[in-house]
Amino acid sequence: MSQSTYTVQGMTCGHCVSSVTEEVGSIDGVQQVDVDLASGLVTVTSDRDLSEDDVRAAVTEAGYQLAS
Repeated sequence: MSQSTYTVQGMTCGHCVSSVTEEVGSIDGVQQVDVDLASGLVTVTSDRDLSEDDVRAAVTEAGYQLAS
């Protein structure tokens, strides 16, 4: 198992959390996505190391930005 934490910018509500959770959760290998709206932190648990580019693409698809 691998766990990574990212900061997502632009989330303001529960719908934002749902969108990010759904898109990041669709990445192959992702087991769990935990989003903390207040801090913008997204913790991803997966069965292998994820490419940051894959996570960035999923967050972008949800309509938000991954902080660098």
